[in-house]
This record gives sequence, structure tokens and C-alpha cells, in this order.
Amino acid sequence: MFEIRVICDPADTERVSRALAAAFDTSPARKYPTRDGNRARLYVTADHRPEPGPWPTPEEAYALAPSMVREIGWTAQTAADKPFGVDLNREYWLRKAALLDRIALRDEEDGLTGDAAEVATEAAQRLIEHDRDGEGDYHCAPYWPEHPATAADPRGYVRQEYAHWAKNH
Repeated sequence: MFEIRVICDPADTERVSRALAAAFDTSPARKYPTRDGNRARLYVTADHRPEPGPWPTPEEAYALAPSMVREIGWTAQTAADKPFGVDLNREYWLRKAALLDRIALRDEEDGLTGDAAEVATEAAQRLIEHDRDGEGDYHCAPYWPEHPATAADPRGYVRQEYAHWAKNH
């Protein structure tokens, strides 16, 4: 465990705190003005994040998932019911990405070639963007949206997040 001190512009304190929390396991930042009163001092108790384990397998992630037909119906209905100009929520992006991942997995299992894996990866990246922008209530254990492993395997991130969501929904 170690202590981090940052001196920054008061307008940057939230952004700095989020960046530190993404890199380390941190306590809430303690904020004090600098002696001149123009900047802020942040003190954070931090520790290295434990080495993450492997992604959940598809079987683990989708063990509690409804049928793909039901999920297709849910995602289509949710998108259709959305009022114009209103963004879809995280549950929609998570369930859509998981559905497309399951379709791609089925195609891979059946030896089919097509663009299902590419479409599933694009949907996973959309969910990651949503979570990275702070709009989502993501699980982030063991991988968070900014983690290099998430960028390397976006569909693994979907499985992690879906497994957590399905157990707690």
C-alpha cells in the first residue's frame, strides 16, 4: 500500500481521481486547497490491483442467459420502444453485445464463416465505450473498461460483465 499526492487544477480533480482509480485500487481521494489557494491537493491511499484471472468461459458467462430467440425479441422491442432522442441504457448495450457474442460463438462452433464475430466485437466495443464514458454501472472485476486486456479481447469483457449482471439482475 502507498500514498499518492497530486497537485492539480480544481476542475481536474474528478478526472485525476478516476484515472488513479482505473490504474490502482484506491481509497476515496482526500481533497485540500494548496497554500496559495489556486490549486487542489489530492491524497489517495492506493495499492496495486491484483493480477486478474482469466475471462469467464462462454458457458460460465451465459449459464443464466435466456434463449437467443427471447434476447433477439427483447433487444428489438427495447430499441423500438425507445423515444426519439433518448439514449439506450447500459442493460440494452450489454444484452445486445452478449447476444451477438452468443451468435458468433454458435457460428464458430458450427464452422460457419461470415461477419458474426466482427459484429459481436463491434457491439462489445460499443459497450466498452459506454462504460468508459462513465455512463454505465460496470462490474470491473477483474478487468475494467480501460484495462489493456479489455482492448485485446472486447468479447471477453462482455462475458465478464454479462456473467456479473445475470447473477445480480
